[in-house]
Amino acid sequence: MRIIADLHVHSRYSRATSPDMEPGGMGLWARRKGITLVGTGDFTHPQYLALLNSALAEAEQGLYRLKADPSSPVRFLASAELSLIYKHNGKVRKVHHLLLAPSLGDAGRIQKALASRGNVASDGRPILGITSQDLLSLVLDLCPQALLIPAHAWTPWFSVFGSKSGYDSLEECFGPQAKYIKAVETGLSSDRPMNRRCSMLDGLALISNSDAHSPSKLGREANVLDCELSFAGVAGALTSRDAARFPYTIEFFPEEGKYHWDGHRDCRVRLLPEESKRRGGLCPACSKPLTLGVMHRVDDLADRAMGDPASGDPTGQRQIVPLPEILSEILDCGEASKKVQAEYLRLLAELGDEFSILLDREIQDIARLGSPKLAEAIALMRQGKVSTSPGYDGEFGKVSFFSKSEGDFAPRQIS
Repeated sequence: MRIIADLHVHSRYSRATSPDMEPGGMGLWARRKGITLVGTGDFTHPQYLALLNSALAEAEQGLYRLKADPSSPVRFLASAELSLIYKHNGKVRKVHHLLLAPSLGDAGRIQKALASRGNVASDGRPILGITSQDLLSLVLDLCPQALLIPAHAWTPWFSVFGSKSGYDSLEECFGPQAKYIKAVETGLSSDRPMNRRCSMLDGLALISNSDAHSPSKLGREANVLDCELSFAGVAGALTSRDAARFPYTIEFFPEEGKYHWDGHRDCRVRLLPEESKRRGGLCPACSKPLTLGVMHRVDDLADRAMGDPASGDPTGQRQIVPLPEILSEILDCGEASKKVQAEYLRLLAELGDEFSILLDREIQDIARLGSPKLAEAIALMRQGKVSTSPGYDGEFGKVSFFSKSEGDFAPRQIS
């Protein structure tokens, strides 16, 4: 069966996260989005793990449903993100990892083991002082079926390949245990073609998730799978590199990610990698070091040009702009405004869930039941014809469909 899975999210126990990020709130928004399977997030936090055990009941092997809404089609899979900060080979490393457990029982065993290595109760995404290699060993010793996946692999500050504190290869990070890493998460600021420029990732699956901190942000990236609804089915498809089982990911336009280009937020400076290289990586306004973005880091580690035939990827991608963002531009008001929210819910009632509208519904149906302007925007989105203002140094980029000055489409800036 077709499954849309968003497996990297956070609970209300993580910093800067909505109080609605708990199973009930996530279940409601997953149905609105058209998501089949959601990660629980933060199972390492003892209070949240207790909440998960009380709010969820096993539905299929390793997957859970809401006790309060047994008719809901939404399922949950035990997930967590860990922040590791440690010194390795003379350099401080700051690496985030996504952890998927086969059951809440396994999640509990992993949580107890991690509690003996650090404070897992201080935050939903705990900071631990163990190495990536030690974490992988601990997880596999306790639960060989679990998946450890480098999270948002290219972001500058907290990732396996990050320009500020990462590594140049998985082998450098994990040593001989790198062979147990089966997938890498691309993150919002990169997409599949960017990652496939690096032949070192050829044997790995590339996955995409929202890293949502509020329920409305679920599904801004996700994975589309065709598999049995079970942990084993999902894990097998997710790591398979088989187009029949893992046909495509749903992706942000990477320019919208907040670390796509190089830059310095304090000075409002944003640069392409080649320009920042000419400037020695220094801000032209204040001469302080720039934050080198994802495009720059991919350029540094890539051994292929964009679109090189050798970089063929069995899994495809479909790029989206979340429906509230599209409505915000059309209605000329904020995404959280009552006007946008009312129109969003009306469209769901008329046209189905958000992914159906963005990916599947006929354009003429959207024009008839939504509006001609919405239909035009979604048609442009499906063709990749959007205008972008790339993100940098922690500032999200912007995507638009209609040029403010000309009323016409302005093309993406491609590196």
